[in-house]
Amino acid sequence: MELALGIMPELSADAETLTADLARQAEAGGLDLVVVRGADADADTAGIDPWTAAVWVAGATESIGIGVVPAGASEPFAGTDPEAPVPAVVDKAWESAALLAGPRLVAGSRWVVAPAGAGRAELAALAESGLPVVVPVRDGADVARLVDIVAADGPVGGRRRTGVARALRRAGIDYDAVPASLAATAVEPGDREYLAVSSNYLRGGAPGLVLRPETPEQVADALAFARAHTHVPLGVRSGGHGVSGRSTNDGGVVVDVGRMNRVEVLDEARRLVRIGPGATWKQVAAALDPYGWALGSGDYGGVGVGGLATAGGIGLLGRAHGLTIDHLRAVELVLADGTAVRATRDDHPDLFWAVRGAGANFGVATAFEFEVDDVGEVGWAKLSLVTTDIEKSLLRFGEVATAAPRDTTVFLVTGRPRQGQSMIQLYAIVDSPDPQVVVERLTPFLDLGALVQQEAYLTRYKDIMGQAADVGPDGHHGQGEPVSRSAFLPAITPEAAHDTAELLRSGRVFFYELRPMGGAIADVPAHETAFAHRTPAFQVTAMGADQDDLDARWDRLARHFDGLYLSFDTDLRPERLHDAFPPPVLTRLRDLKRRYDPENLFRDNFNIDPRDGSDAVRASEEA
Repeated sequence: MELALGIMPELSADAETLTADLARQAEAGGLDLVVVRGADADADTAGIDPWTAAVWVAGATESIGIGVVPAGASEPFAGTDPEAPVPAVVDKAWESAALLAGPRLVAGSRWVVAPAGAGRAELAALAESGLPVVVPVRDGADVARLVDIVAADGPVGGRRRTGVARALRRAGIDYDAVPASLAATAVEPGDREYLAVSSNYLRGGAPGLVLRPETPEQVADALAFARAHTHVPLGVRSGGHGVSGRSTNDGGVVVDVGRMNRVEVLDEARRLVRIGPGATWKQVAAALDPYGWALGSGDYGGVGVGGLATAGGIGLLGRAHGLTIDHLRAVELVLADGTAVRATRDDHPDLFWAVRGAGANFGVATAFEFEVDDVGEVGWAKLSLVTTDIEKSLLRFGEVATAAPRDTTVFLVTGRPRQGQSMIQLYAIVDSPDPQVVVERLTPFLDLGALVQQEAYLTRYKDIMGQAADVGPDGHHGQGEPVSRSAFLPAITPEAAHDTAELLRSGRVFFYELRPMGGAIADVPAHETAFAHRTPAFQVTAMGADQDDLDARWDRLARHFDGLYLSFDTDLRPERLHDAFPPPVLTRLRDLKRRYDPENLFRDNFNIDPRDGSDAVRASEEA
């Protein structure tokens, strides 16, 4: 049994300061608990409030558990002693302290008190109760003695966690079975790093365990652990930015490959680069820029490589250079059974086909090899326009964006109208270093409304991706669940523009985006990749606050659509698979799923169930 030790400092005239100092020493030394007790009525420190001292300790420390014993707590309340604690007041004090200290506040009597100066054997005997053992201490020397005992008794591998931290572990996860290769960096709910890894960019989360592999071998170890825990959710995370991807969860396991983020040039003559899944597109753009290269990658530099590079990658360089997956030449994966494979057009070509559009269903990518493009200075613009006729503006955007030369890609973002006016934001790249060409390409878009703000200049692609904020050590802080729907739009017809305008005027959609396709995206045959929707003119995304409401409104627009882009859709009903993948593609994917992931380990995303489609729909209806 791992020995859980705590301290009970003696109160003195400077109780808060001394107790906080000893608590910091105990926390740094790996002790579990600091208990603050009220003084006796005739003591010199009788006026010191233990609840205040406890809050002081909470502010001075980060993870150690905090217990409180009010003065006179062991005596029954008779209502005749003015110095006796009143239960209702004690309860209120507890609630107030809990608001400030959080889950670190430990209820009274959840520890055993040892005699001051107790030795290792006596402490171990008391620990047989299964409760932390608290030892009265007077100074730093007493605390140091206990720290030495804990250090000698610590675990052989991994990290030592306090009893309070272990109490926060989630049911259904065998924490003692975490692979030795991952134990030292694994994060549990009670760990200091937990808040930094629990949520992603848009989604709040409370996973039971986050594993952070740094090598393919460690990824295989993580998946072995996941195979033993199929009764809890499994998330796979690269940058943690995905809308539809479940890169966090509640009570499950997350495999976070964020530390596998190296970018290296393999062959300068071929412009062949190798990129880890945990790199962000901001990092990639910065690494490629010294060579005069770029790789199209969505519209935000904070997105991780792994998720986007296995789904498609409809970006601001798309019409000029195609999808991100169109540049993929090889991918290294760890499959559900732990096997490491390298997939190319010649080796595992079926898997290479599937990864380019449905990759999250087949394995954890550990490296990508891309053939990137020569890209110099480009025209970059952010334009804001106001229109009183959003229907007319959408129709005009469809005409202009479709007719634009392929060197021009302009994304449109709008939302709820305000007082009869709609704000339109345009984000544009013109792949040309010539200012006259840039102006010529962008001028037709000014017909969408009254221009109220503009920003246009020549720059490098790395500077566009570099506008994304860095994710610091505190991680993402998403909350709730994103609600989003996606589709491919063959054309913006008058009917489609009208129905879209009605959707926006409903006020139920706060974000609406059109991403033009065509150009180089349409050059690739539909059968070349699992991403089969090569001919639509636009990809469209809408975000709202209520999934059922958005689904109902989106369904009324379905007659205008031809498929969906799975990265931006949170409607995970099995029938959505038929929108994401045409029937021959879905049949082929399901056959491959049966071969590479027959037990459906990779299920908590846009899932391709290895069973046939009718079984999947039936199971959803019965759930």
